Amino acid sequence: MEGDRSDRRHTDLPHTDVAGPAVVPAHPAPTDVEQAEEALERLFRLTAGRSLYRRQSEAVGVEVTRAGYGVLRTLDEAGPLGTTELAKRCAMDPGATVRQVKAMEGDGLVSRTTGTDDARVTVVALTDAGRDVYRRIVEVRTAHLAQVLADWTDTDRTTLARLVDRLVEGLSTVPFRPTPKESP
Repeated sequence: MEGDRSDRRHTDLPHTDVAGPAVVPAHPAPTDVEQAEEALERLFRLTAGRSLYRRQSEAVGVEVTRAGYGVLRTLDEAGPLGTTELAKRCAMDPGATVRQVKAMEGDGLVSRTTGTDDARVTVVALTDAGRDVYRRIVEVRTAHLAQVLADWTDTDRTTLARLVDRLVEGLSTVPFRPTPKESP
């Protein structure tokens, strides 16, 4: 069947149809690294998608952008920070950080003050409302993840956390290298 052939691209062996010659896969089987890249792409698309974000916002009862969540988390973990340091820790462009902080200040989630040592520095801190929103987001996300992982073993959950941390470290530190161009 034609539908069956499309599923065969993930195998290394030719297949034979009862009524026809061997069918050679159009694409070789993906390597383990290619499979990991494809799985991560699906994960990135899911987490960047509006549907998941909308459902989370509805459950929390407030809309906070992904960048905003990063700002909330960073400020909760580190305490008040200058905008330059906040941008660095959130892996954001400084201009985007300033725009994000202004929007969050308008929503009452953060406050901005002038640095005590340098009046040119703007220090950003969580407000009580910002801390409350951050905690609610964490509660909703943690409860959702607990449901997703409910049928996983303790060992699988521990392994997942360890491997994700390892992957994040690698993605953060290993530089991209160009692939050699093939000659025509």
